Amino acid sequence: MLGFLLRLLPFWVREPLLIAVGSVLGVRITYLAIHDHDRVAAGLGVVFLVFTAIRVHGVIRTLRARRNPSVQAQVQTVAQTQAPTEPRPGPDTPEKEPNAWGQAIAAVAVFGALAAALWWGPRVLPSDDSTPQPASCSDGEHEELPKAYQRKPQPVTGEELCKALNRPDLAGLLGTPAETATSASGTSNTAPLTDGKVAQPEAEVTFDTYTVNVSATYNELSTDQYVKLMKFGDAEDTKTLTVLGRPAVFSSDHTMKIEIEIGSGGSGGPVEQGPLARTLSVALDRNDRGGYYEITVWSTSGALPNDSVLLGIAEKVLPTIPERPVR
Repeated sequence: MLGFLLRLLPFWVREPLLIAVGSVLGVRITYLAIHDHDRVAAGLGVVFLVFTAIRVHGVIRTLRARRNPSVQAQVQTVAQTQAPTEPRPGPDTPEKEPNAWGQAIAAVAVFGALAAALWWGPRVLPSDDSTPQPASCSDGEHEELPKAYQRKPQPVTGEELCKALNRPDLAGLLGTPAETATSASGTSNTAPLTDGKVAQPEAEVTFDTYTVNVSATYNELSTDQYVKLMKFGDAEDTKTLTVLGRPAVFSSDHTMKIEIEIGSGGSGGPVEQGPLARTLSVALDRNDRGGYYEITVWSTSGALPNDSVLLGIAEKVLPTIPERPVR
């Protein structure tokens, strides 16, 4: 259909159109072939460029023939000598003129077809972009929340925490702007040893270098009481401060590592000590009436970012978490 429409176009519409399309496609495909080191695409680009060069050569010859009528007459004379003699049309049979309206409609149809191809092509054809896409939070709309999330005030869910944490600039805040999140998830759990009565949602985003975890604990423990508990635990390098006008504390502790052997029926080995993690705990409200957020960062290599990195994450993430009235 497209070839038929092209044949209907007059020479001085069809040839410039083919030259323009061939030039754009040839240059674009050749550039992508060089960028991706694709020999097949390079060959296709060369075909388009050669096709365009032939069209340009034909237009140049036609222009020269029109500028030199004697050469054109000689060519026509030779063609008439070699061609079989045909009866010339009589004076009563005028030569049929091309239909101007048909040519105009055909030209519009061709341009419309090309525009549609350029518009719908990227949507229909599979994308060859190999750039890794950032991980998105899993959809938790069908997750059945524990009863602790039905109490007033309603705690945030793991899905809401995940959306707040999985920011486009999170890698930059970690000091690794070139990295892309490999996984992102949120869970609506309850705190251990509370018989399911204390909500403790959490979210986690993983990069090649660091893993970031954000959790919220809706208990009645103030920051002061929490710091005192740390002294009886294994927390290291504690430091109290104020973040966003709320009491906060830095602490360090080791993560836990457990290996599960798939071939042995999913049985796991002993729980081992994992790499050191750095945590910033921030009270849920300025009056510190109970409950806290925790932002924890660690890496498999054991390297930790500066405390200023956790402060930057807290100042960006915590204000975006949906607020819930404190008890």
